[in-house]
Amino acid sequence: MSSLSPRLHLKLAQKQILTPSLVQMVTLLQLNRVELRELIANALAENPLLEEASPADEAAEVSEPAEEERDPNPADAAILETIRAALASARETDEAEEASPSPIDDSEEPVPEPDPFEEIDFGSFFEEYLDPGYKAPAVEQIEKPSFETFLSAPLTLAEYLRQQLALVVLKPEVRAAAEMIIGNLDENGYLTASLEELAADGEYRLEDLEAALKVVHTLDPAGVGARDLRECLLLQLESRNARGSVAWEIVANHLHLLEAHKKRELAKVLGRPMEHIETAIRVILELDPRPGLRFSGPGPRTIEPDVYFIKEGDDYIIQFNDDDLPQLRINPAYRYLIERDSEPSREVRQYIRDRYAAALQLIKNIEQRKQTILRVCQVIVQRQREFLDKGIEYLRPLMIKEVAAEIGVHPSTVSRAVANKYAHTPQGVFELRFFFSEGVQGPSGATTPLLVLKRKVRKMIEEEDPRHPLTDEQITQRLRAEGFHVTRRTVAKYREDMGIPSTHHRRVRD
Repeated sequence: MSSLSPRLHLKLAQKQILTPSLVQMVTLLQLNRVELRELIANALAENPLLEEASPADEAAEVSEPAEEERDPNPADAAILETIRAALASARETDEAEEASPSPIDDSEEPVPEPDPFEEIDFGSFFEEYLDPGYKAPAVEQIEKPSFETFLSAPLTLAEYLRQQLALVVLKPEVRAAAEMIIGNLDENGYLTASLEELAADGEYRLEDLEAALKVVHTLDPAGVGARDLRECLLLQLESRNARGSVAWEIVANHLHLLEAHKKRELAKVLGRPMEHIETAIRVILELDPRPGLRFSGPGPRTIEPDVYFIKEGDDYIIQFNDDDLPQLRINPAYRYLIERDSEPSREVRQYIRDRYAAALQLIKNIEQRKQTILRVCQVIVQRQREFLDKGIEYLRPLMIKEVAAEIGVHPSTVSRAVANKYAHTPQGVFELRFFFSEGVQGPSGATTPLLVLKRKVRKMIEEEDPRHPLTDEQITQRLRAEGFHVTRRTVAKYREDMGIPSTHHRRVRD
């Protein structure tokens, strides 16, 4: 029988620990230029030793003698004397309080005046007074509305519907039910929950929900609040005063024939000539099956290329898009404060050393990020030269691990270096990850990435006879004849990934 008791055990183990410097380097590597610019702006605001360098500043540093750089500014020296006096006063106050505690009856002793130097925020103090640049006199700060207040925010579907609902005269209970229905619409504008489910909690009556849903169906965009595709299309036809038309009959009762492209059967069932059927189909194709999606999309995204692949003669030059990125340097006015002879105060020296180390590490990591991205881009240009010259059909397979082995880094480093970064090439702007793709099996597939193979499948389908569309097996046989070892299931997966319907749904019947 074993007894439970505390015991001490020694265990040796190897564990990788990320230092703050390494964490910062990994973080910087995966930032794009917009995010890096924001990080640099924050660093300039937080660290007084960092400053933005300009060509004039660099020329002045070269021309100035080294001895003058170490001479403190008289104004800075006066400020340092004030800091030392404040620190000394603070220490004396602390020692006096420890030696003789304050009496219990405060009324008998005069209330000491608060010491303005008792608590010193060295960060804000140095940013305020030890900046070597010009400081304008203090002015009255007037609180103004934020600039974001004047920016237009994207209008959501729910907000758009509520704006219209506010103009409709309704009973309070019906209005509340309509608000709840609007809040339950998905991004496509559909009501995925049934009215019975919404009424199950007992807060709304089923009669009020039915009346509210009818109101939502009258709002713009037409078709919003529908519970399925059929109802969505019917609501849009009704908004066009097409109730009872041929298009209405097709959507209401024969939507399955329309999906199968059976025009002749539609004409036979409805007793209409083919011209009426074709006109009705054109009207149906103009309808929006997802009316709410225009409000739910993420919207356009601004992309700024991080690098440019510029062709000069027969070679490609890699140029960084860093014109508006601040070039950092360490403010030379603070360097003399690190030495004991120049600054005997330990607190001041330690503060300057910490900020100096942080600034120096940030500058090194930014340069390291640039060099890593440059080396990755050099390999991309070498491997994808034909793509840059001729177009996407000449894109070649390229694996992240291959690039990592060539430049001598871990694959995760390459993965971070290409994440969320874009390159401007003669063929357009592409994400750096676009150039990495696995090759296809087979004699021809060894030099063909999956992206190009999918384009071949799409091109075959676009050039097929609509009356006799290609089956997945026929596409597979054609690809095998070209030297690609693929299966029918793989071709079907590629087709589904590209949103192409099956052979049965692609067939057009007269």
